[in-house]
Amino acid sequence: MTSNRTRLIVLLLAILAAAALRLVPHPPNFTPIGAVALFSGAYVERRALAFAAPLAALALSDSILGFYPGMIYQYVGTALAVTIGLVALSRSRGPLRVGLSALASAILFFALSNFGVWLGSGMYPHSFSGLVECYAAAVPFFQNSLAGDLFYTVLLFGGFAVAERLVPTLREGTPQPA
Repeated sequence: MTSNRTRLIVLLLAILAAAALRLVPHPPNFTPIGAVALFSGAYVERRALAFAAPLAALALSDSILGFYPGMIYQYVGTALAVTIGLVALSRSRGPLRVGLSALASAILFFALSNFGVWLGSGMYPHSFSGLVECYAAAVPFFQNSLAGDLFYTVLLFGGFAVAERLVPTLREGTPQPA
């Protein structure tokens, strides 16, 4: 594990800044939270912090936007996106791998969060056909969710890759001056 404090501070500021974008007007479901979680899992070396940063950003924005029933599914989905980042991207962050991880994360979040809607909202019968109806009704929202995840994934991963090239102290394993 590197002790590069500058790198960690920049990573956490990028996570906080991206998560803050959830608070500005945006198309429905076009938010940075999925990308933030994936980015955190990929780059933040301290596992506890990799989970805490995006979950805390989500909780902070929810405290402003308002809490809602079934939000536990969004938090679990966010934690699973961090896990995908940890497992799939902590060592190799090529464009294809990052893109596939973002896609997997978005699909997993869609499946989990809409399962929660089906289970807890009372909008759909608790039957297989009710579950299918719930997922079918959610497909239009998935388009924006996926687009947001991909957009912010490119922004975070691409932006940080450029920053690492331009600012040597941000590179992994770079010793800090005393």
